[in-house]
Amino acid sequence: MKTDLQSKFTKWNKWTFMFVLFFANAANAQLLKHVEPANWWVNMEHHEVQILLHGTNIANFQVEVAGLPMTGIVKTENPNYLFVTVETEGKVAGTYPIKLMDKKKEVAHFDFKLEERMNNSAQRESYTSADVVYLLMPDRFANANEGLDAHPETKEVTNRSNPGGRHGGDIMGIIQHLNYIKELGATAIWTTPMLEDNEETYSYHGYAQSDLYKIDPRYGTNSWYKEMVLEAHRQGLKVIKDEVPNHWSSKHWMIQDLPTHDWIHQFPSFTRSSYRTSTQMDPYASQKDKHASEDGWFDTTMPDMNQSNPLLLNYLIQNTIWWIEYAQLDGLRVDTYSYNDKEAISKWTKAITDEYPRLNIMGEVWLHNQAQISYWQKDSPIGAIDYYNSYLPTVMDFTLQDAIMVAFNEPKQDWDKGMVRFYDNFSNDFQYKDPSNILVFMENHDTKRFNEYCPNLADYKLALTLITTTRGIPQIYYGSEIGMKGSKEIGDADIRKDFPGGWAADRHTGFCSSEDVKCHGYQTGRTPEEEAYFQFTKTLLNWRKNNTIIHEGKLMQFVPENNVYVYARYKEPNGIADKPGRQVVLVIINNSSKDETIRWDRYQEMLQGKESGLDVLTNQSFNFDLKTAIIPAKTAYILELK
Repeated sequence: MKTDLQSKFTKWNKWTFMFVLFFANAANAQLLKHVEPANWWVNMEHHEVQILLHGTNIANFQVEVAGLPMTGIVKTENPNYLFVTVETEGKVAGTYPIKLMDKKKEVAHFDFKLEERMNNSAQRESYTSADVVYLLMPDRFANANEGLDAHPETKEVTNRSNPGGRHGGDIMGIIQHLNYIKELGATAIWTTPMLEDNEETYSYHGYAQSDLYKIDPRYGTNSWYKEMVLEAHRQGLKVIKDEVPNHWSSKHWMIQDLPTHDWIHQFPSFTRSSYRTSTQMDPYASQKDKHASEDGWFDTTMPDMNQSNPLLLNYLIQNTIWWIEYAQLDGLRVDTYSYNDKEAISKWTKAITDEYPRLNIMGEVWLHNQAQISYWQKDSPIGAIDYYNSYLPTVMDFTLQDAIMVAFNEPKQDWDKGMVRFYDNFSNDFQYKDPSNILVFMENHDTKRFNEYCPNLADYKLALTLITTTRGIPQIYYGSEIGMKGSKEIGDADIRKDFPGGWAADRHTGFCSSEDVKCHGYQTGRTPEEEAYFQFTKTLLNWRKNNTIIHEGKLMQFVPENNVYVYARYKEPNGIADKPGRQVVLVIINNSSKDETIRWDRYQEMLQGKESGLDVLTNQSFNFDLKTAIIPAKTAYILELK
C-alpha cells in the first residue's frame, strides 16, 4: 500500500513526464514546420520521393530515415530547407521515421508513411468525349456550413454584399447538390481551385494558392474534399481538379521564405506578364518578348514560378500526383497552361501521364488561332515543326467559343458570318492530332456569359445543341442551365454570381422546380423561364449520356446555306464504310430569323438507305421521301435516322 508521500511522488513523476513530453513535442513542432509530402504510396511509377523539410536552420542538422535508402540530400542557400530524396521501390506500407540529428542527439522527428494504393489506381478511368463537364465555382455554388465563413487561419471573411468578396460556398454545399448535377445529365464536375488562397481580398477564385497541400478551411478539410470525390463517384460523377503550376499566392509560406532566390522569377520591380503566349511558338520571336510572356507575374499577388528549377519542378509533379492518389481524382484541368516554362510543363505533364496513362488533362490555352492551340496538344503536327511535345491530351476550343459568342447574333449568313463560322472552325481540325479530345464550351468562369449576350432561350438551345453533338468534350458553366446571366463588362463578379438557392437566406432556388420547392424550405422554385432552360438541358444531356454515336462517331459537315448548318455524327458497322447498318445522327441548326427550306438530297451521303428521322427533342418525325422540309426560325433538330 502506497504512503501519501509515495502517492504524491508518483503523481509528481506523471505530471513531470507529461510536462517534459509536451515541451519536447512543442520544440519538435517549432523546429520542423513543414514536411511535404507527408506520405507516399507503394508501387508507384514515381517511386523516388523528394521530401521537403522546412524549419529554422535545419540545414545544420544531419538527416536519418529509418528503413528507406536516402539517394540524395540537397541544401540550398536558405538554411531553413533540406530536400531529402528517398527510394520507396520494393518497400511495404508502413511508418518510416525521419530524424534530424545534432551529432548523436535527436532534435526533431517525423513519421513519414508509405500507404497501400487503391486497386487499379494507375489505370483509372478518366473523362472522355462520352462525358459532359459541369464547371462550378465552389465559393458561389452553395453554402451548407456557415460556421466556416470566417476561419481563424485565413484572412478574408465572408461578405455576400461585396460582389468580389467571399460568399461562403463550401464542400458540403457541393455534396448536397451532387444529385442536382446528376439529374441535369452532366457526368463530370470541374471545380475551380479549392486549395487555400489566403490573400486578404479577392481570394474566392482560388487561383492564388497559399498552401498546395491544404484545402482552403473556408471550404472544409482535405478529408471532406476526399469525401466529396467519393460521393460523386457513388452518384456516377467524375471529379476534375483545377491545377495552377504557373503561379502561387504571394502569401504562400514558401514565397515568404524562399528556398532559393530563383524559386520564382525575380525582377527589379513588379513586372506583369505580357500575356502574349503566341511568342511560345513564334519562329521569329525575340527572346525578350518570350521572357516577358513566360516569366512575368500573372498579377501582383501571383508570383511566377520558375519551373526550370529542378527542385521546384519535382515539388509540383509530386504535389499533383499526391492529390490524384489521395483524393482518387478522375482528371485535371491546368490553368494558364501556355504561360508555364515550355520545357518544364512538358516534363510535368509527361510525369503525370506516365504515372496514370489513361488520365485526361485539359490545358487552358487561351489563343484565337487553331494552329497555335493545336501546338499545345500531345503529338501535335504543329508542335512537331520545332520538335516540341507538350504531352497534354486535351486543349480547349477557344476559337469555337469565339464563334459562338458572335454567330448566334448574326441572323443572316455572309461569306464569313453566321453559321459558316462553325463550318470554318471545324474545317481547321486537320491541324489537331486528336480533335475528339478537345473541350468545347459556350462560356466559362473567365468569359462572357452566353445568356447575357444571347438572352433568348432559342439561342441557348441552338448553342447547347451544337456543343453537345459536335466532336469533343462538352463543358457547361453552372447556372447557364437555368438562364443565369452576367456581364463581363461589369466585371468578373457579375459572371460569377451565386447560384440561387445555395444559401439559407435565399428565398428562391434554382435547384428544384416550383412543384418540389416546399419540401426544400424555399418560397419559390424555378420560374417558368428557368424551368424551360433546365428541362431542355436535362433532356439533351441525358439523351447524350447513352449515345455512343455522339461519343465515338465520325463527323461530316455540310457548307451552311441560308444560315442553316447541317452535320452528321455516324458510325460504320465494323468500321467498314458504305455498308448497310451505318448509324447516323443528323443535326440541323437554323440560325436564321425566318423559316428555311432544306432539300434532303443535299445530304444524301448520310441519308442513303434511311427513310426517316426522329427528333430526340420533340419526337417530331421527318420523312425523307418528301424531298424537302421546313425548318422553323431559330430551331435545332437532332434526328436519329431510321
